[in-house]
Amino acid sequence: MAKTRSTRRVKPKDANRRTKKKISPLVTDKVEFVDYKDVDLLRRFMSDRAKLKARRVSGNDSQQQRVVARAVKNAREMGLLPYATKVTTQRRSRGDRPDRGDRPDRRPREDRDENTTSDEKVESPVETPIEAAVEAPVEAVTETPESTEGES
Repeated sequence: MAKTRSTRRVKPKDANRRTKKKISPLVTDKVEFVDYKDVDLLRRFMSDRAKLKARRVSGNDSQQQRVVARAVKNAREMGLLPYATKVTTQRRSRGDRPDRGDRPDRRPREDRDENTTSDEKVESPVETPIEAAVEAPVEAVTETPESTEGES
C-alpha cells in the first residue's frame, strides 16, 4: 500500500517570536500637531527619493500616517518639499569601454561620400513637369488695344 502523509505541518522555530514594534518619531518627540511648514520633521518620513515612507518603516499608526501624508502633500504644493529627487549614479567614463575590435575609426564626412561632390549636380533622367515649366522660355505678352477697350 501507499504511504500516507501526515497532514500536520511543522512550524518554523522562529514562528512564535514577535518582532519589536517600531515607535513613531511623532510619539518620541511628543508632537501633537503636524504642521506642513515643519520641513525637518516631514523629511524624516520621506525617503532619499522624496517618496513617503510606509507605515511599517516609519512606525506611524494609520491616523498618524494620514496626517503626515496630508502635511507632505501641502508642503509639496507650497514648494517646501520636492515631489521627486533625482539620484544620480556613477557612470563609467569613455575610457572604460571595451575594445571596439577590428572596426576601424570613422573617417571625416567629406572623405566618406566619394561618389558626388557639392560642386557636381546629379542629373536625373526623368524630367518633372515643374522643371520643364521652369526651363521653358517665357514669351512676352503684349496687350492689344481691343482687350483694354472693353474693360473701362
